[in-house]
Amino acid sequence: MNNKTIFTATFFLKRIFLGALFILIFISGITYRHTMAVSKSTNAVLHSQKVRLEFEKLLSHVKDAETGQRGYILSHIPAFLKPYTDSREKVNNSFKILRDLTTDNLKQQNNLDSLQKLIVLRYTLLEILLKGNNKTQFLNYRLLEGKAVMDKIRLKVDEMIDLEMTYLKERQSIYDDEISFTPFFTLSLFLFTVLIFVISYLMINRDLKNVKKANEVLSVTTESINHAEIIGNFCTTQWNIKTKELIYSDNLYRLLGCQPNSFTPTVQNYLEFVHPEDRHIVENGAKDIFEKEKMYLRSYRIIRRDGEIRFFKSIGIMIENDSNTKTHIGVISDITDQYLSNLELEDRNIELVQSNKELASFNYVASHDLQEPLRKIQLFISRLEENEKHNLTEVGLEYFLRIQKSALRMRTLIDDLLMFSRTNKAEKAFEKIDLNLIFQKAKHELAEIINEKMAVIHVKNLPFLTVIPYQIQQLFINLLSNSLKYSRFNLNPIIEIDCEKVSAKDYKEIFRNDGEKKYYKCTFKDNGLGFEQIQAENIFILFNRLFHKTEYTGTGIGLAICKKIVENHGGFIMAQGKPNQGATFTMFFPE
Repeated sequence: MNNKTIFTATFFLKRIFLGALFILIFISGITYRHTMAVSKSTNAVLHSQKVRLEFEKLLSHVKDAETGQRGYILSHIPAFLKPYTDSREKVNNSFKILRDLTTDNLKQQNNLDSLQKLIVLRYTLLEILLKGNNKTQFLNYRLLEGKAVMDKIRLKVDEMIDLEMTYLKERQSIYDDEISFTPFFTLSLFLFTVLIFVISYLMINRDLKNVKKANEVLSVTTESINHAEIIGNFCTTQWNIKTKELIYSDNLYRLLGCQPNSFTPTVQNYLEFVHPEDRHIVENGAKDIFEKEKMYLRSYRIIRRDGEIRFFKSIGIMIENDSNTKTHIGVISDITDQYLSNLELEDRNIELVQSNKELASFNYVASHDLQEPLRKIQLFISRLEENEKHNLTEVGLEYFLRIQKSALRMRTLIDDLLMFSRTNKAEKAFEKIDLNLIFQKAKHELAEIINEKMAVIHVKNLPFLTVIPYQIQQLFINLLSNSLKYSRFNLNPIIEIDCEKVSAKDYKEIFRNDGEKKYYKCTFKDNGLGFEQIQAENIFILFNRLFHKTEYTGTGIGLAICKKIVENHGGFIMAQGKPNQGATFTMFFPE
């Protein structure tokens, strides 16, 4: 599992939580609104109850005043006047309360005005009755008048109470509706909350599994990297550009000959291990990181804690995360073995240059110093042959012929060595040319032996190719000479030469990594002596001969020259043969 998968899962979980939070907030708003509605309807019901109760209290206070008045009239005891006198304040308080309770109800306010006038009238009548005479006729009249006003008061109070009861029924209905919806709403909220928690739990549990799996992969990766660092002799560093905090991998400490985390990772502490003569290299590298945000490839020496000098190479790259924090990632490699190998290789190159100089000297000796005495030997042999050959004894004549043959063989050997040396030279002038023209030149040089052996040569499909002309001509000469030299007795040599374009993928055993690359496949096939296939590679070895020099002349250099020429052209040569059936030489040249 990669970091992207973890991030996607975490992002999805965040979206789930945000969605759940939004829904919970929405439901909480609805719940709050519902609760406020229930509270409002409850308050409305209570309000109606309070208004009704206060009306009843008001009526009761008026009744108390009336009762107290009657008691006083009948008994003339002042104590009976107390309910009457106290009732005025109570009535005023009730009116004040009712005014506050019905502030937003104009109809009830108007009813209160009417009721207040009636009550004031009733109290006025009570006052008149108390101050008037006690004649029966007068008393009855005032009592009947008070009763009529009191009946109106009762009717008005009943009317106002009925109106409030109407309000109460409406409010009670709203309240009942709100209350009946509350259990369903509460249950829905509870079930949704449980669902959110279940989904969240499942998502968190899945993410925890993913994180656990990712941690396991990360642990394996980290362990693999640690082992890779140990095996590969390298380490990594992380340098936070903003905080300048450095982190070293454990293997850096090991490369320095220390235990992991044995010192604080700072540039100054690292410089203590750097060779004094190379410290400026590391300091300049650190400077480049902050000024150029890049560290170029640098090599320097360090002195391990045990005193051993090692060679380090460091390179790095700057990366930037999503929060725009820049971190320099560095790789430090111990290249001591490579450095020492390069030194050894340089020494060998020096030796090779010296060997090449010696070979050049040998070529000069072979082409000048050896050829000069050989020419003199051949000159004196020719003079002896002209002037003294008839004076030699039979044994002397045999010795003379052996000397002549050895001198000729020496000449051939020197010429072949010079030709092989010339093939190895770096001066390679390539040009595009028709191979048919080169072949005709090679055939012309061998015309005498071709005619002598009555050889039949078939050539077809030779292409235009970019080659070194004189080397390809020598290649054709050597292959033709080889076929002519090793022809079978009493059998005319037949040499067939053909060329075709092929793809490297058809010869994977030869060209393993060339894919679709095109080659020209050229074959030289003869009907000569052939050879055992086990010798197919040996025949290209310098000075190697399959036949004794007394049977066939030669130096064992010709086919080695052929192989070198083909390799000079980026090609490949191989041989196939069967004893007394002939040989086939196959060459591949890049298109």
